[in-house]
Amino acid sequence: MKLDKNINKIFSKINEINGNSPDITTREIKIGFKKVGYIYLESVSSDDKISDFLVRSITRLKKFSFLDNFFTNLYNELKNSIANSKMKTIDNYDDMFYYLASGFTIVVVNGFNKAIVLETRETLDRGVTEPSTEVTIRGPKDSMTENYNKNIGLIRKRIKDPNLWFKEIEVGKRTKTKVSIGYIKDIADPNKVKRVIDKINKIDIDGVLDSGYIRDFLTNDERSSFPTIISTERPDTVCASLLEGKVIVVVENTPFVLIMPGILANFIHAAEDNYQKAINVSMTRVLRFLAMIVTIMAPGLYIALTTFNQEIIPNTLLISLAIQRSSVPFPTSFSVIILMITFEILRESDMRLPETMGTSISIVGALVLGDAAVNAGIVSPIVVIVVAITSVTSLLFTDMDIVNAFRWWRLLFIILSTLMGLIGFIVAGIIFIIKLCSIETLDVPYLTPISPLYPKFLMENIITIPRNKMKKRPTYLDDLDINRMGEK
Repeated sequence: MKLDKNINKIFSKINEINGNSPDITTREIKIGFKKVGYIYLESVSSDDKISDFLVRSITRLKKFSFLDNFFTNLYNELKNSIANSKMKTIDNYDDMFYYLASGFTIVVVNGFNKAIVLETRETLDRGVTEPSTEVTIRGPKDSMTENYNKNIGLIRKRIKDPNLWFKEIEVGKRTKTKVSIGYIKDIADPNKVKRVIDKINKIDIDGVLDSGYIRDFLTNDERSSFPTIISTERPDTVCASLLEGKVIVVVENTPFVLIMPGILANFIHAAEDNYQKAINVSMTRVLRFLAMIVTIMAPGLYIALTTFNQEIIPNTLLISLAIQRSSVPFPTSFSVIILMITFEILRESDMRLPETMGTSISIVGALVLGDAAVNAGIVSPIVVIVVAITSVTSLLFTDMDIVNAFRWWRLLFIILSTLMGLIGFIVAGIIFIIKLCSIETLDVPYLTPISPLYPKFLMENIITIPRNKMKKRPTYLDDLDINRMGEK
């Protein structure tokens, strides 16, 4: 709908559209016999910016000389005299309210059907702080914020390359959220970039409040529990991914940036791996791979061995286990499931409760409940040990999506081991491997570089090599520019 030429009609229309919201502020200023007005939302705009720059600039025009084409000259004079670095022109009500809600101030001239848009946003987000979900031991201490421009700035601060491109798309019919697709033009695969842009362009949704809203639209296999998109609030992780040839998605009003494509190895790595000696990182990564196997398979393997395949257990250990089990009335699988559920509830409560009280409750809860369950004869001590090891090994992974995926597959191993023993455990393992091999994201297999095998990059992903020997980028992402160092 086109703007009216009358200031009072514009003000009335905006109030009518927004239901006479109390945060709408308007003012008229007379310049000679003519009127200049401005309108803004007090809740998202800064009164100081409006008073210091806009009002002063308008009042300076009170001695404006009247010419024949007065309206055009006054409008142009305003555009040239207002001290503001971000200035645009609009001519309809839809754009007007979008900019009002974004913290802009709209300046209108009576008799003219165009308006001047000025940036006067109030600071409504927190500053740059340390990451809260990804603990930084060594490395940069800054993290992404809810401020869209700050997030892009944190990336540009690290990568000063003109080939770092951002494609901005507006998503959400009501929220009109800014979403930027970032990539390095001469490194990233153009086909992958195009596919991500096309998928985001096709999103038809009322609103986007977090990057998690659009992640499902970018995922190929919605039924898979394993995540194929990395979500991080660390700008150094984002920049490292860009330099490898990956595509990022920055969403307004959220500190979490999406990185595509994500393979299984990415969720086992940590950002600190890039800042420590290769030999030490190699040991840590091996421990993480072992922890992944243990947290998924340990309960199922224990059930299979103690319930069906006791002949595999050494006699001395078997006698000890039998003595512990003699006072427990429930089946082994039931005890494991009950204790696993208890530990998961404690973990969830630890995450949801305030930091000052969450840790103490989880520790006390685990100690008291575990000891009480053993003394009451509900579970045996070995079950507590198995479940505790399973829970502790899952703490090595910070991404909740991968942790939740481990939960589902752990349950599958428990169920099949309860039904068929070691055969069921092996069947679950085969299903697990087949599922991992079937997942792909942006045409990149999930088990890359293990399957398909890339020997050169297998070393970097499993046990890593010194930084001065990482001369090539991963070719499974793209081969436009595979040189990390040296001549192209």
